[in-house]
Amino acid sequence: MEGANKFMKKVITILFIFLIIFGTVSVYATSNTQNVLTSETTATTNLAQLKDKALKSLEEYQEAYGDNTYGLAAYLLNIIRIYSIPFGFVGIVFAAIYRYVIGIRRLDVQDKGFGVLVAIITVMVICQVLPLIFAIVVRGWRG
Repeated sequence: MEGANKFMKKVITILFIFLIIFGTVSVYATSNTQNVLTSETTATTNLAQLKDKALKSLEEYQEAYGDNTYGLAAYLLNIIRIYSIPFGFVGIVFAAIYRYVIGIRRLDVQDKGFGVLVAIITVMVICQVLPLIFAIVVRGWRG
């Protein structure tokens, strides 16, 4: 029995060595400067388009509010409104994990999770409502 185990170990080792030797693939380097240039120009073009789109949107806000400062504030509040949603949901998930998963064992962590949950929801609601309040105050009372 012991001799069969030694023989099997040798056979498996030899098969493994053959597998490594014949399983390798040679990779030869080629010049792909065309692909690099294409990807760089594509990335540059995409960034330029994003910049132009953002500047156009900022100009539209400035024209709508009639002032550069108010237009910039409205544009920034809109960006905050858009990005507060995913960050708020991620924060809610972390706070819920603290409250309902880790808080089962430790009550101080459960209270901390509840406090963070309330704070995140409050900030998220403020970020959603603030552009509306800004628009009502600036456009409605300013004329």
